[in-house]
Amino acid sequence: MLKITSINLNGIRSSIRKGFIKWLNIYEPDIVCMQETRISYNDLNNEIINPSPYEGYFFCADKKGYSGVGIYSKIRPRNIINGIGNKEFDCEGRLIRIDLENLSVINAYFPSGTSGQDRQFAKFRFLNDFELLLDKIYYENQKYDREFIICGDWNIAHKEIDIKNWRGNIKNSGFLPEERNWISTIINKYKLLDVFRELNHNPDQYTWWSNRGKSWEKNVGWRIDYQFATCKIAKLATNCEIYKENRFSDHAPLTIIYNYKI
Repeated sequence: MLKITSINLNGIRSSIRKGFIKWLNIYEPDIVCMQETRISYNDLNNEIINPSPYEGYFFCADKKGYSGVGIYSKIRPRNIINGIGNKEFDCEGRLIRIDLENLSVINAYFPSGTSGQDRQFAKFRFLNDFELLLDKIYYENQKYDREFIICGDWNIAHKEIDIKNWRGNIKNSGFLPEERNWISTIINKYKLLDVFRELNHNPDQYTWWSNRGKSWEKNVGWRIDYQFATCKIAKLATNCEIYKENRFSDHAPLTIIYNYKI
């Protein structure tokens, strides 16, 4: 069995203070994809990089205290790739990939467009670049029979079921028709599956809650954290969970178990 967790930490040091590492030791995922680590290379110490039994791999933003991604893994990768291949976004630490035997796990942190039009345009540029990356992934999947799981905070709620107040957010970043249509397009084009939705069709399943208006208490949330996967491994998923008993961030950990042996 392969157990994979994805979570936006909103700062790895903050989440550790709130018990994140202790939770990992109890919950025991094999691979942990972390977004918005908000840590620089100079501030990474052994406690953060290698909390036993994990080895950590990080891709940090140039700007201190901003963005960044990381992966904890119990399985040593054969290869690690940092970045999406565009300097505009690679300096923000947006993507890291690990290659295992016949499986690659990609961890992505999509830009948010909520801070203004300039960032929304940047988000659209990122979507274009990410689609170019998906071209390569699709090629590897078809030619080399390599499976992919793409984790991360996509900062887009795909469907109406994925957001509590969808009518009031149609014109807002994260639920724009262009963003949602892009997800639908890449799912169909590259034959990806939204693994959580393959297993759970229920409403009110969210992974992020605003800090305003008691959104957490009222469960007024968005499902913007995903595990998309190529079909063969997606069909091996047996269980999924959005963990809400403890809070390490304004996002909740999304965990999926695959009947897959490395």
